[in-house]
Amino acid sequence: MPYRRLPRTDQARIRSMKALVEMADRERDISEMPVDLKTLTAVRNFLPRFEAAQVYYTECFERQSKEGRKHQAHVRMARLYISHFIQVLNLAVLRAEIRRAHKEFYGLDAKNTVPDLTSETMLVKWGKQIIEGENKRVAQGGIPIYNPTIAKVKVHYDIFTESYHRQKNLQALTERSLSELAAMRPEADALILNVWDQVEKKFEFVSPNEKRLDLCRSYGLIYYYRTHEKLKMEERKQCPLFPNLSL
Repeated sequence: MPYRRLPRTDQARIRSMKALVEMADRERDISEMPVDLKTLTAVRNFLPRFEAAQVYYTECFERQSKEGRKHQAHVRMARLYISHFIQVLNLAVLRAEIRRAHKEFYGLDAKNTVPDLTSETMLVKWGKQIIEGENKRVAQGGIPIYNPTIAKVKVHYDIFTESYHRQKNLQALTERSLSELAAMRPEADALILNVWDQVEKKFEFVSPNEKRLDLCRSYGLIYYYRTHEKLKMEERKQCPLFPNLSL
């Protein structure tokens, strides 16, 4: 016997509830429906809200993903310019063109290394410190670094930080919309389960079994065949004249 399984995705939940509503819309005599009026009304009221929440989450996720691809390009450029500037600064210190003590303006230690720039949080931190440090050093009479200039670094840093904060906002919207949708799923599953129980009870004495299953499916029930059952069904389809014949 095939077994039923509650929908695992939001789209499947929506399809299941829509099947009931569509059958009710086609039914002239509502008393003939296998589902009581209270349950049908609950599904009609819940379905638009659940579908709207699912659509809103999808829109938020897609917008975040689209902007995320652009954001990663800004991340790469900011990392490239900040890293390059620090390497040039370290080289200038080694050549004694800039005093080693002046590295303190940037928050850098005495070692001629590049700090960890792998995370976006560290990029925000070091970009800000490098820009402020260069401005302080130059304000005290230091010779500006020209390749790259701090102005060029700042352009890419500003583009990155603007994109960074925008991406954070989009992530927050996506997380909030997903949380709201997830909170509705238990109610959706409870409604679907109630509908399925009523539908199966209505058609429990219908035979043959495949006809009963088809009637139930028309109201949104989802059935799965186990592997050996699926193989048996395929064998019967190959021998329609002899459904009881074992091949």
